[in-house]
Amino acid sequence: MSALADLVSTASPRPDPRGCDLPTCPVCADSMIAAEASAYLADNVISYLWTCDTCGYGFVTKHTLRSRFVCN
Repeated sequence: MSALADLVSTASPRPDPRGCDLPTCPVCADSMIAAEASAYLADNVISYLWTCDTCGYGFVTKHTLRSRFVCN
């Protein structure tokens, strides 16, 4: 199944700091753009599920937030 999307160019005063934190697949070394799922865990930890589009390998990463996440 193919998808079409419009590309919109936006200028950012500084690059997104998370851009350099994106993982590569440990099996085939392909770049991974977006996590398949995420979950907020206890103690300010977010867990991300990554699945490689090229080889299908899946893995989970966990990241600790610097401050408590609060929904308004």
